Amino acid sequence: MAQNLYAVPIEGATFQNFCGGNLGGEHESCIDLAAIPGVEDGFVLRDTKPEGAGHELRATTAEMDDFVLGYAKMRGLSLS
Repeated sequence: MAQNLYAVPIEGATFQNFCGGNLGGEHESCIDLAAIPGVEDGFVLRDTKPEGAGHELRATTAEMDDFVLGYAKMRGLSLS
């Protein structure tokens, strides 16, 4: 059975900030991404908008890869 990523604490996670426009403030339209400390195969994504505060999504490497590749294909983007 896969590890419950939502049961793992994320204290000490180092987040990278991906921003796209910042229409409402310094970090209004960003997504934060970090590997979950102590977990070989886990990531956490956070929304930086005030309405998204405290909400997060956790995913495995395979889930992240599937999402990123699918999103790039849907948008006609190339990965290099």
